Amino acid sequence: MKAEFTAIVLPAPEGGFWAYCAEIPGANGQGETVEEAKENLRCAIELILKDRREDALRGLSDEAIQDKVLIV
Repeated sequence: MKAEFTAIVLPAPEGGFWAYCAEIPGANGQGETVEEAKENLRCAIELILKDRREDALRGLSDEAIQDKVLIV
């Protein structure tokens, strides 16, 4: 499954670019180019969503999650 999010990319005052995603609070990236800022943002989104998933499953027994449906 592929998820799409909106990347808002702006020039940084000191040079380069910074990007953020309004759908995922706390997700942001920066880079010398737009592509680099977007790639760093993509990595940040992956890490945040992975952490949220692990948080949601924390404390559940293996029996409770063995038949889970995984949406990534």
